[in-house]
Amino acid sequence: MHATPALESHDIVPDAMRVEVSPGIVLEKRPARTPDGKPAAGLFNAWITLDNAKQYNSYTTAMVKGAILAFRAASNARDVNAVVFTGSGTQAFCTGGNTKEYAEYYAGNPQEYRQYMRLFNDMVSSILACDKPVICRVNGMRIGGGQEIGMACDFTIAQDLARFGQAGPKHGSAPIGGATDFLPVLIGAERAMAACVLCEPFSAHEAYWMGMINDIVPALKVDGKFIPNPLVETGRVVDEWGRQAVGKPKTGAQLAEGKALMAKGTVDLSLLDQKVEEMCAKLLLTFPDCTTKTLEELRKPKLEAWNRNKEDARAWLALNMMTEARAGFRAFNEGSKEHGREIDFVALRQALAGGAPWTDELTSSIMPGAKK
Repeated sequence: MHATPALESHDIVPDAMRVEVSPGIVLEKRPARTPDGKPAAGLFNAWITLDNAKQYNSYTTAMVKGAILAFRAASNARDVNAVVFTGSGTQAFCTGGNTKEYAEYYAGNPQEYRQYMRLFNDMVSSILACDKPVICRVNGMRIGGGQEIGMACDFTIAQDLARFGQAGPKHGSAPIGGATDFLPVLIGAERAMAACVLCEPFSAHEAYWMGMINDIVPALKVDGKFIPNPLVETGRVVDEWGRQAVGKPKTGAQLAEGKALMAKGTVDLSLLDQKVEEMCAKLLLTFPDCTTKTLEELRKPKLEAWNRNKEDARAWLALNMMTEARAGFRAFNEGSKEHGREIDFVALRQALAGGAPWTDELTSSIMPGAKK
């Protein structure tokens, strides 16, 4: 028998594979299994979980740091087959950056947000540079920056109650943390334009139909049986203009019926976990270095756009914290169900058309519920 050599650690920090990498980031090894369900002794899948369910798994600065370390550690781990990136709970994979932190600390502090964006860029890059295949397990909403880090992954499997979309121009930012780089690659320029500018969310069924994700599974159980998302058209439909689509929201009586079913049911993610494990098992039965090289090649269209634009994006997003982002994040943080969480867009455009400068008074005048 050959003696096992002492192996060098390539982790940035010691003991990087601990369970809680940082507050809000959990990294754990789960046994890798073959397609017939048998454990593969000594091999694992690394699960990286955004653990901030009370705030829809939005990432704080500390969580961004933890995600970087977690992806680096999972990439380095010799016994890891694949990485599963997910969120805790059933409501959200991730809704982007933590708007409370944005509004209360970064708004009006471009020099601080520029440093934060260095960390965010490194988080996206750590996903794109992972030596292991990365599966995004979408357990709920994947919105804004959550959509961007999700699209950096190699595969996406979603529960079909999940919603996808961008939020930038509705909340004072531009989706240049990956969306404008990745969406044209995934769904084409025109659909990417609509998704990024209009910020209208779309269903998991629509995302699958567009070729944006690999697979979807039901998550709603009614009377002990799984049923497809009752709020959207899950089959192919043709509208009055002859356009075909899947996953569009239901309306009228059909929507009311769907909401009644939702109220009767419970969310169960067991099928999602089963489908994720199936993907991990398929990846297990491949040559590891050949798989890594294939990932590197297939990631190039994303990487080329990302590396070309990320530094310019970082600078612009920092400066924008003095104007529209300052207003947008404050509005989301300070708004309410009664007044909404968006600024008065018409009032802002009217003020700017009249030459109004960006002052504290202007910002306050366009907040939700502001007196006119």
